[in-house]
Amino acid sequence: MKKTKILYAEDEPFLGKIVKESLESRDFDVKMLTDGKDIIVAYTEFKPEICVLDVMLPSKDGFTAGSEIRQINPSIPIIYLTAKTQTEDVLKGFQAGGNDYIRKPFSMEELIIRINNLLALTNRKVVTTNSAVIIGKFEFYPQKYELRNGEIIKKLSHRESELLKILVENRNFTVNRKDILMKIWGDDSFFNSRNLDVYVTKLREYFKDDPNLEIMTIKGVGYNFICD
Repeated sequence: MKKTKILYAEDEPFLGKIVKESLESRDFDVKMLTDGKDIIVAYTEFKPEICVLDVMLPSKDGFTAGSEIRQINPSIPIIYLTAKTQTEDVLKGFQAGGNDYIRKPFSMEELIIRINNLLALTNRKVVTTNSAVIIGKFEFYPQKYELRNGEIIKKLSHRESELLKILVENRNFTVNRKDILMKIWGDDSFFNSRNLDVYVTKLREYFKDDPNLEIMTIKGVGYNFICD
């Protein structure tokens, strides 16, 4: 069986060795680095499925390296590791394209669970057939552009449907606003950004009958579709 490749950057060699060996014992293929300047070359050559980046790296910090990786591959999962605890640091991590953020010290079990969750989300695609995708009390038919609540059928526009697919594929995780704009409109201009706000407001209105569904705005970052 092909092992999942993890690009792991850590400036503490002792901790890095422990984490690397623990991940390898779970059948991951791990490429470990200790300097931020080596990340992009390693990413290009190693072609990982997920990146785990310490923020405080020599030469180039993890946020900068993560942003550069995100420009190469907008969809690869990125987890940031840091000893910082301020909310603004967490937001900076999401703004730098991170999908998740783990504060040090952390347990290996927590890291492995988060890695597996992100990999599962990355591989989860909304099936574009006549099959329904269940969202709370609603049924979403991507190919038909329909959202059904019992006998009530709401016809969606193409962009409403595309936005909903992105949110559903990443449900319970934050989706970067810029990534949504690039996938649906092809650029992140001010005009398109305002259009996105309108579409999010429309979807919230459609889901108002189910209190367990919420499209949460993560200020300065993007959206998190909460689905219980």
